[in-house]
Amino acid sequence: MYQIKKRGFTLIELLIVIVIIGLLASLVAPAMFSKVSSSQRKTAEAQMQMLETAIDTYRLDNGDFPDSLDELRKSDKSTWDGPYLPKALPMDPWGNAYIYKKPGEGGAPYYMASYGKDGQPGGEDDNADIVHK
Repeated sequence: MYQIKKRGFTLIELLIVIVIIGLLASLVAPAMFSKVSSSQRKTAEAQMQMLETAIDTYRLDNGDFPDSLDELRKSDKSTWDGPYLPKALPMDPWGNAYIYKKPGEGGAPYYMASYGKDGQPGGEDDNADIVHK
């Protein structure tokens, strides 16, 4: 009879594979983490565009812009034909509420922004304000 010799991986082979995976992860991880902040900013911009569409629809039904973003979900106005958002009012990607002011600055009908990661006005990089225009 023939004997079949079973052979597994040696400890050295496993260590080499682990080192190679670690090296690849150290090269790829920084590039991937830098994309996270840009994707959060793009998400905030996309959500504000969605809110702009809901605000414009509200204005068409009611003749004026809402006093707050909460009016997009419920209102006591007789001409209100909402809700204008399918789900609850979204938070920005960092878990902060969007800033909405009526009237806006410089003659604009409203102002809408996200204060970024720190939730405070101003800032740089991830903490910079994202203002919807």
